[in-house]
Amino acid sequence: MDAGDQPRRLPSGGRVDRSRPLQFTFNGRSLMGLAGDTLASALLANGVDTVARSFKYGRRRGVVGSGAEEPNAIVDLGSGTARIPNQRATQVELHTGLVATSGAFGGVKRLAGAFAPMLPAGFYYKFFMGPPWLWRRWEALLRRTAGLGTVPTGADPDTYDKLNHHCDVLVVGGGPAGIAAAIAAARADARVMLVDEQSEFGGNLLGMVDTIDGAPAMDWVAAPIDELSACPQVTLLPRTTAFGYHDHNFITALTRHTDHLGAAAPAGPRERLHRIRAKQVVLATGAVERPLTFANNDLPGVMLASAVATYVNRYAVAPGERLLLFAGNDHAYRTALDWQRVGRQVAAVADSRPNPTGTLVQQALGAGIDVFKGHAVIEALGGKRVAGAHVAPLSEDGRALAGKPRRVDCDLIACSDGFSPAIHLSSQAGATPRWSEAAMAFLPGTPRQPALSAGAVTGAMSLAASLAEGTAAGARAAHSAGCGDGEPRFQPPAIEEAAAGPARPLFIAPHPQPVSRAPKQFVDLQLDVTAKDIELAAREGYRSVEHVKRYTALGFGTDQGKLGNVNGVAILARALGQGIAETGVTVFRPAYTPVTFGAIAGRDVGDLFDAERLTPMHAWHLERGAAWENVGRWKRPWHYAAPGETLHDAVSRECRSARAGVALLDASTLGKIAVEGADAATFLDRIYTGRLSNLGVGRCRYSLMLREDGTIFDDGVTARLADNRYLMHTTTGNAEAVLAWLELWQQTEWPHLEVYLTSVTDHWATAALVGPKAREVLTRVCDDIELTRDAFPFMTVREGHVAGAPARIFRISFSGELSYEINVASHHALAVWQALMEAGAPFGITPYGTETMHVLRAEKGFIIVGQDTDGSMTPDDMGLGWAVRGDKPFGFIGDRSLTLADHRRADRLQFVGLETHDAAEVIPEGAQIVASPHAPKGKATRPIAMHGHVTSSHFSPTLNRSIALAMLKGGRARMGETVCCPLADGRVIAARVVSPVFFDVKGERQHG
Repeated sequence: MDAGDQPRRLPSGGRVDRSRPLQFTFNGRSLMGLAGDTLASALLANGVDTVARSFKYGRRRGVVGSGAEEPNAIVDLGSGTARIPNQRATQVELHTGLVATSGAFGGVKRLAGAFAPMLPAGFYYKFFMGPPWLWRRWEALLRRTAGLGTVPTGADPDTYDKLNHHCDVLVVGGGPAGIAAAIAAARADARVMLVDEQSEFGGNLLGMVDTIDGAPAMDWVAAPIDELSACPQVTLLPRTTAFGYHDHNFITALTRHTDHLGAAAPAGPRERLHRIRAKQVVLATGAVERPLTFANNDLPGVMLASAVATYVNRYAVAPGERLLLFAGNDHAYRTALDWQRVGRQVAAVADSRPNPTGTLVQQALGAGIDVFKGHAVIEALGGKRVAGAHVAPLSEDGRALAGKPRRVDCDLIACSDGFSPAIHLSSQAGATPRWSEAAMAFLPGTPRQPALSAGAVTGAMSLAASLAEGTAAGARAAHSAGCGDGEPRFQPPAIEEAAAGPARPLFIAPHPQPVSRAPKQFVDLQLDVTAKDIELAAREGYRSVEHVKRYTALGFGTDQGKLGNVNGVAILARALGQGIAETGVTVFRPAYTPVTFGAIAGRDVGDLFDAERLTPMHAWHLERGAAWENVGRWKRPWHYAAPGETLHDAVSRECRSARAGVALLDASTLGKIAVEGADAATFLDRIYTGRLSNLGVGRCRYSLMLREDGTIFDDGVTARLADNRYLMHTTTGNAEAVLAWLELWQQTEWPHLEVYLTSVTDHWATAALVGPKAREVLTRVCDDIELTRDAFPFMTVREGHVAGAPARIFRISFSGELSYEINVASHHALAVWQALMEAGAPFGITPYGTETMHVLRAEKGFIIVGQDTDGSMTPDDMGLGWAVRGDKPFGFIGDRSLTLADHRRADRLQFVGLETHDAAEVIPEGAQIVASPHAPKGKATRPIAMHGHVTSSHFSPTLNRSIALAMLKGGRARMGETVCCPLADGRVIAARVVSPVFFDVKGERQHG
């Protein structure tokens, strides 16, 4: 490709492939780049200076960095539903056909600058305190001017994956320290994962021309990476950002699989979320170069010195012609020397130090580069791009000017005020950052988790120190994880490095005008936070750095303060007259860089978002023509209508079979939780209203579970299978919530109890064999359990075999009939179900669904939590006071609330039955109950008082009449009273208040 096609592409060098030109589009303009480019490097190669308009003021902005720290070059990729907003151009790998749009570029953004005087720090707090009519008129404009990218509409066409990992040592960062740590840990036979956000391993070496052992640094990198790639216990994850460090050494990381391939990407996930649980973590996350704050420092053409070097050395791009370097450390001089090496002109170096003496400084002077010692760039000059700068001498302490400024003509200003270690993950892990005067940076604090830090993140800025720290950390981490002896089996190469003089950070350059009057001095480029804003916050009484962050929005953006936070803290400290250590730094939270919602959701979208759960007998039900009811996520048979049958016909047939013969229900969906451990009995006594510690092995007991306010949360039967082993049954819809509830109390309130909770709902399938003939049917398929009434009484459990499969059988009943709930492993369930149907054929066995189940239990007055209760009912309200034991030593959850005066009111809603005057008329569920449908004479304008509502209502084939269950004020004292249910169509149904138990009042049938 002719270099003339890309005016700023260097004729040679870099790690780009000049034989593979790539066409792409930016803001509708067709451009060319090279394989190996990022979108940012390709834009710079094409001479694109303005890549965005700023968030608040609409000012022109150019590329500043070269990696995750980039605040300006935020773009949207693609279009339509495939649009991906808010991507950093510095991390977007170029591919043919890439379409990029600057999310905050033109239109109304250009007008925002006119309102700049009206938009000081915290304007949104003050502005929206005014009358609503005022700010509502501005809301639409504010919404259009604020923000960065455009959110796509419609369904995301991409797919995403999640993977869980376990490893001995996780190394975050693939630079020199990270590579050394991974090699040292791998040679100790540890299971190692190495993750790095770049497409290649090597870290800062990718943008440098250093040598190791006399060869290019990247040649050295190749050898350890090849060794790690060949090691079976090592996982390498390039293009992967570790964005969250959570409790228990749980790290979340995101891999970008196909974004760099474009249309050539194979089918599969675009991104993958890795959930990593590591015994030990080595944080080799490096450091981010810190910019300097000076007037108009946001002009396109103001860049980080390390970014300029990276574009020159890695991408063969010179983002200008005449460079002015503004720095206070020796490392930045590499940029000036690299710039001169590729044939570009160095206008000068403005060094804030009065007497820099390092080797690189001497090399620059020897190369004829002008070095202005003790000077600072105080203002950038230019319109659409940097055209020059004012440079002025500094006072001894660097806080004031010591002479008149001079103009230096340049089109590129490279800045370096030192380096800020990337302590974000360390901070997320609970280590409080500490300010180091020696490093003039915040360093990782004392780790609260099994983690080590190595390399530049610890303040080690030399290559030799980084390699040494990484090697030691890798060996130590492996040993702590149980691998190796802690002695490194890897010897890092010897490095000859230039001697460096002491650095001197400036943070903010002084200006002839005070901060409040000087041209804007930007601290946070992404959110347009200036030094003036921070000083204003201090004047208005904000002293906490966290408060100042929220008042000014410092560090709020997608870069999460990687560039601006330390400068902001220094400016605040100066305004408050205190030190940086005293001022502190804001807390860094996940995510380190933005993460797509798609990656977080993974494949749990569409049909998988609310996945259907099917019992092992689902196919059998389907073949028999079952109609379905959704219960939670479960598909349950509603009824089995034969050809020509209505719902009423099918339910009547199923009910008659259950009451007079034998019927079979698929009850697999009931929640089942195994509760084990030495303190299982104590735990359950505290959870349930009843006492389970005195329950005999092989016995079952019905109990209630309450919330702290004394209202019913769930109910079910719990069986004691052994001294320290229980099986708890929950309602189908509440199974997940109950498990979460148990874990909450076990982990937060009673962690000293030895209790282990395991959901086994899917492990056991349940067939409820119901009816007077149930014992005779079961006898045909079970010969190792004595099934007689005396040997196997009601509310007991036995273990044996059914149809040859190991089974656990419970003598419990939700129908009021003789019932055996047969539990078998799910893979045996269908065969056992078919065997029961075959054994029951001579007795006319009938499968029944949830509608019949509701009718049968309503006839018996059994409640369904969530249908007959609504979260406000107590045990006494439901007539279940007998299930509450108040003599337990530690009580139970909600016990004290039961004594509240409101829970003891005589006029509370109470559980009752209703019999309609017209036996054929069924009251709709949810119908309101009133004493009379007519208002008292003369009071027609007053609403009719509601006395309660109907919770369940059915036509009972057994009783040949309609029945209903209801919650009625003072209901138990109103037996025999007639109440009315007015309906929306104008009809009124009259009913008599009766006991909620309509059938087999003494419960004799369930004892069989």
